[in-house]
Amino acid sequence: MDCGKFAESWEQGWNSHDLDLIMSHYSDDVVFRSRKAIPLVGKGEIHGKQSLREYWAAALDRQPDLKFRVQDVFEGYDMLVISYLNHHDVLATETLYFGQDGKVFQAAACHRPA
Repeated sequence: MDCGKFAESWEQGWNSHDLDLIMSHYSDDVVFRSRKAIPLVGKGEIHGKQSLREYWAAALDRQPDLKFRVQDVFEGYDMLVISYLNHHDVLATETLYFGQDGKVFQAAACHRPA
């Protein structure tokens, strides 16, 4: 996998707010963790592509000006970490684990404390 190209596509999906493009990176049984999910869905762990899509649709509706700027990409074994700035210049990371099919089966977002 070309991690740089993946990060570009990931950023493009988020900045276009195109849920089909965003979700194209994830497997059907994805598990996603983020403390930002708690106010919207009542928990910090989301199971399944459809539930993740619903969460991100709600998050995008609440933040129509959301944009990400990739700062760096770190490559690991069948995984990568993307560091990025959001539209408020808050630094965050996304850790993504890939299956044999090249789709993300587990992911976690971390944000700097306020």
